[in-house]
Amino acid sequence: MSWLSSSQGVVLTAYHHSGKDRAVGESHGKDGEQATSSRRYGQYTMNQEITKVKEKPPFDRSSSQDSVDEVSMEDYWIELENIKKSNENRQDQEVVVVKEPDEGELEEEWLKEAGLSNLFGESAEDPQESMVFLSTLTRTQAAAVQKRVETVSQTLRKKNKQYQIPDVRDIFAQQRESKEKAPDGTESQSVRTNENKYQGKDDQASNLVAGEKELIPPVPEEALASETDINLEVSFAEQAVNQQDSPKARTQKSKDNDTLLPSFRLPKDKTGTTKIGDLAPQDMKKVCYLTLIELTALYDILGIELKQQKAVKIKTKDSGLFCVPLTVLLEQDQKKVPGTRIPLIFQKLISRIEEGSLETEGLLRIPGAAVRIKSLCQELEAKFYEGTFNWESVKQHDAASLLKLFIRELPQPLLSVEYLKAFQDVQNLPTKKQQLQALNLLVILLPDANRDTLKALLEFLQRVIDNKEKNKMTVKNVAMVMAPNLFMCHALGLKSSEQQEFAMASGTANIMNLLIKYQTLLWTIPKFLVNQVRKQNTENLKKDKKTMKKLLKKMAYDREKHEKQDKSTNDADVPQGVIRVQAPHLSKVSMAIQLTEELKASDVLARFLSQASGIAQTLKKEEVFLYEIGGNIGERCLDDDTYMKDLYQLNPNAEWVIKSKPS
Repeated sequence: MSWLSSSQGVVLTAYHHSGKDRAVGESHGKDGEQATSSRRYGQYTMNQEITKVKEKPPFDRSSSQDSVDEVSMEDYWIELENIKKSNENRQDQEVVVVKEPDEGELEEEWLKEAGLSNLFGESAEDPQESMVFLSTLTRTQAAAVQKRVETVSQTLRKKNKQYQIPDVRDIFAQQRESKEKAPDGTESQSVRTNENKYQGKDDQASNLVAGEKELIPPVPEEALASETDINLEVSFAEQAVNQQDSPKARTQKSKDNDTLLPSFRLPKDKTGTTKIGDLAPQDMKKVCYLTLIELTALYDILGIELKQQKAVKIKTKDSGLFCVPLTVLLEQDQKKVPGTRIPLIFQKLISRIEEGSLETEGLLRIPGAAVRIKSLCQELEAKFYEGTFNWESVKQHDAASLLKLFIRELPQPLLSVEYLKAFQDVQNLPTKKQQLQALNLLVILLPDANRDTLKALLEFLQRVIDNKEKNKMTVKNVAMVMAPNLFMCHALGLKSSEQQEFAMASGTANIMNLLIKYQTLLWTIPKFLVNQVRKQNTENLKKDKKTMKKLLKKMAYDREKHEKQDKSTNDADVPQGVIRVQAPHLSKVSMAIQLTEELKASDVLARFLSQASGIAQTLKKEEVFLYEIGGNIGERCLDDDTYMKDLYQLNPNAEWVIKSKPS
């Protein structure tokens, strides 16, 4: 039990861009009297002016409120008042805001987060590692990088840093030179096969890979015309550029003011849809680098400033349940349940709510008694991990209040300090489609623990909404109730007017609405990002082969013999139009499968399971998956509707392996 008790905490720091050296939420005066200028909700600093929920500002419909009505806003203010009451007796923890970064420091940090740190510092003399990466960027992505490189270069010159300061013109000149030297080889051809269903011309496809002047294809008119389709094959920032020049964009903006959200959908992709969790870690890391650059490019095009904030310095607990960082919580949970990705207390609270029926009217909206919630928190901290806590004593509304309290009291917000402001700024993007695209990129950028927990929350909220006929909780109602719990951190000691307060309330509620309604789409990795990773892998493979050939030459090996051995063994023992599927952990026998136009990944799995023997006979279809491994991708789990011939043409050097998905 002693390991569950409060202990000396750890200190978390990161970037915070607003305000100079200052303290937030400190106690002022003797006897611990709290300053009237601020009030703490959970672990986040909230300005008191923002908590004047009884005198809510007059309703004023704005562009950020197109899915909000005056009646549903009432739920937001009531929830805010409930949060205020539940925190009146809770003790504050020390909060200190660190020094604002110097000019150029944020941009330098951005370049590190984007995987371009070797452009500066001691390794700047040889930035070749970044050249392959830069060569795969779209025009708008390259412009975003160039803008940050210029800012950092100017700052370093002002500071007279001793190490080499690259000229941005030299960096991008090397990028263009590398492209001009690149031959149109078979690898490049494989990446651009079936790249974009909207492309009808070969020269458009070649632009995506070779990209001498245009690094991605232009967006044709039919791509703009389909209001319900989300195009994942073309860079979102490039789509934004094209839409700015299109007369259809103005029409789309006016239509976005409808109170009903559009029914966005993903067009079927024959090479398969890639979800978060489908890629190998090394490829996912590259996706995250590209995603940050793409998000920045999109915000640049639409006139929104993207700044990663620096976290307040908070002394946190290193054990327990509430006020504990997600990563720390998962570390202690994994000792109890190996492989768990969502905090056990979070899972149990959701389970307890669902045990009481999701048809309960006012679920999530009606709070539990504040005194009882405080008592339950203390009891949970003492007994949860011992397994002696009596869950029968927790009423359904109490469990809902505890769930929201858990989210609010995370030392770092669930949407992360770094990207919380970027999530809030989504409301300022012109169209619902662009808001959805930005949310898609932001979800990819979240740390794994935050993203997994957010997914579990959104799936639960959808199950609540599925019972709206009984519980009277529509998606708007749920969004209004949950928004202040997820976006509490927006004040961080800053004062705001009533009009700003109302805009923030309606804006964050609409973002919450989008997160719930389109959650399936938001966990999809856009195809254009996966294709950029494929291009990087292809170029790196070519580079590695050149290095190996030079090494062999120095060692006086027979180069011709090596080149023959280097050819894929698949070419030698598998006929044209046939793939060999293996399941090394499940079966000693591999299958040779003839590719046809209609053959899908699900067909391959069905054939394997029908012929399985030994341990494989006990497997169910949902327990095994077909993977694309090697070639121009590290590893990718295929969805059932992947057309194998189309994917084979995209990655002819891949191996095809059946295995279970890691937990």
